[in-house]
Amino acid sequence: MSFWKRLTSGLARSASRLGEGLKRITLRSADPKTLQEVEDLLITSDIGIETSAKIVKALNDGRLGERYEDADFRELIAREVEKVLTKVEQPLESSARKPFVILAVGVNGSGKTTTLGKLAAKFHAEGKKVTLGAADTFRAAAIEQLKLWANRTQSSIVAKAQGADPAGVAFDALTKAREENADILLIDTAGRLQNKEALMGELEKIVRVIRKLDESAPHAVLLVLDATVGQNALSQVEAFKQVAGVTGLVVTKLDGTAKGGILVAISARHGLPVHFIGVGESVEDLEAFSAKQFSRALVGLDETA
Repeated sequence: MSFWKRLTSGLARSASRLGEGLKRITLRSADPKTLQEVEDLLITSDIGIETSAKIVKALNDGRLGERYEDADFRELIAREVEKVLTKVEQPLESSARKPFVILAVGVNGSGKTTTLGKLAAKFHAEGKKVTLGAADTFRAAAIEQLKLWANRTQSSIVAKAQGADPAGVAFDALTKAREENADILLIDTAGRLQNKEALMGELEKIVRVIRKLDESAPHAVLLVLDATVGQNALSQVEAFKQVAGVTGLVVTKLDGTAKGGILVAISARHGLPVHFIGVGESVEDLEAFSAKQFSRALVGLDETA
C-alpha cells in the first residue's frame, strides 16, 4: 500500500468531519452567513482561528454571491492549507555531523519510543549506522521496547536499569556512538509534563551533559506530538520550545483522531519544521511530511488535481 493510501485512510476521520460539514453548507451562495458557517466548521476542526479566517477571506474574495459546489470548497481549503504547511515542510537533514545526535522529547504517551524505533529502521535501511540511547529510565517498558527496536534494526544500544540517571545514559550513549563511528544517535527521554519544573530540569541536564562531549549537540530536538490531544498540542509546543530548544516536529497517531487539522494550527502559530507524520503502527506508517499530500487528504480530495 502506498503512503498516500495510508495517509488518506489515516486522515479519514478528519476528512469526514470536514466533509459532512461542507455537505450541509454547499450549493449555496457565498453570503456572510454561509462564510461564517464555513469558518466555524474549520475552527471546530482544529485548523485554528487565523488560518480559518484566511480561508474564508479567500472564499469571499471576488466571489461574493456566487454558488459553490462541494469540490469548490474542498479545493480552495486545500490550497490555503497547503500555503501554510509548505512553509514547514522540511526533510530531516542528518548528514551535517557525525554522529548526528537526535533527542526525542514530549509528554507521556506521545509515541516517542516507537517513533525512535521507526526512525532507526529508516536510517538502517539507508545504510546508516545507528546507536540508541534509552534515557527514558522511568519506565522499564520503554527500555525493553527500545532494546527490541535495537535488535530489529541491528543498532547498538546503551540501556541501564530503571531509575538510572537519564543524563548519564545520554552521556554514555554519545560516548559509544563516537567510539563505534555511528552515523546517528537517537536518544529517548521520559515523558516530560510541561507543567512539571523538576522533570523539565532533568531534560535540561541531559542537554548540558551531552554538550560536554559535543558542544553542537543535540543536532536535532524532535518534539513528538500525539495528534489526538488536539488543541493541547499547542501548549506542548510552546513549553518544549522554551526548555529543550525544539528544532522540529513529528506528529503521530493521525489515524486515531478527527483532529488532524491541529497540524495546520501548530504550523501557523509556531512555524517549526514538520519532519515526519505517523498514521499507523508499522514502520511504513511513519513518513516524511508532504504539505500537498496532507492538505488534500485532510479535506478528502484525490492526490492530484
